[in-house]
Amino acid sequence: MTVTTQTRRAVALISGGLDSLLAARLMLDQGIHVEGLNFYTGFCVEGHTHAIRERRRTKPQRNNALWVAEQLGIRLHLVEVVEEYKTIVINPKHGYGAHLNPCLDCKGFMVGKARAWMEAHGFDFIVTGEVIGQRPNSQRRDALPVVARESGALDRLLRPLCAKLLAPTLPEREGWVDRERLLALNGRNRKPQIALAESYGFRDYAQPAGGCCFLTDANYSSRLSDLWATRGEKQYDLDDIMLLKVGRHLRPRPNFKLIVGREEGENRYLSGYRRQFVHMEATSHHGPLALIDGDAADDDIELAARLTARFGQGRNADKVTIQVTDPQRGTRQIEVTPIPADEIPLNWYL
Repeated sequence: MTVTTQTRRAVALISGGLDSLLAARLMLDQGIHVEGLNFYTGFCVEGHTHAIRERRRTKPQRNNALWVAEQLGIRLHLVEVVEEYKTIVINPKHGYGAHLNPCLDCKGFMVGKARAWMEAHGFDFIVTGEVIGQRPNSQRRDALPVVARESGALDRLLRPLCAKLLAPTLPEREGWVDRERLLALNGRNRKPQIALAESYGFRDYAQPAGGCCFLTDANYSSRLSDLWATRGEKQYDLDDIMLLKVGRHLRPRPNFKLIVGREEGENRYLSGYRRQFVHMEATSHHGPLALIDGDAADDDIELAARLTARFGQGRNADKVTIQVTDPQRGTRQIEVTPIPADEIPLNWYL
């Protein structure tokens, strides 16, 4: 093996999680120049609901990918891919995981974008935080070569955390990276990563919790499936997928859905959509803002108002006054009796 003294440059996929933090750090330890890439698909968990909800304001809000880059002292490039990513979500070549998560297609897409960025900016190879066996869809041993091949990265894709369990890549064969200083992690046990983070002095990192994408969440996937079924096609825009993240979603009748804010932060967020939706809120009692998505007749409006009253402080009152605003027809007030909790079927909740 020929060892070269030229400083090589790697682009690392930085999700904001522990694995990508450690993978990039292992490269920095070997004198590699590392810059990070973080792709925004619209389905990212952090930076949206975490920032909206009031109950989380006791904790500092941050973008974990930016935090990782700061800890490592590297430059991070944030790339928005909302429109390009639609094909992956709507028609994944390799199908979905347990929910609507197209993990294998997603990883190939991300690495493919990183390959294009690498080539455009004169970098030498790509680094990811993947570990064999950690994810059932995209990190199986047989899936890793699929990502390398379909992304076009081939053997310029290095996975430092499990590299010793894989065939040597170009950076290892060429001596850009010392293979002996890479790791052989396998499976879902995070204790080795946690111990390594401790040795580096990393303590305030994002906790491992099944990924950072809403498409891995059963409730969110149910809402997205409902959206597609109601519209009769698998399409969405950014407002659609953002609204699916916020509030209680109930479909009491096929022709409309109710989105109910769960606390003040969500109410403020939903208020940004007042001009697009019929909306309602109680005036006689403190309560949520609710949006009606769909075509609602008068009896639908009454049912929606009763549900809105149910989730406010007037839930036990005989009557609650609800203000209903239609952006096209103006505002009116109606008096309703809050619907009892035991009269709300579980299948109304999305």
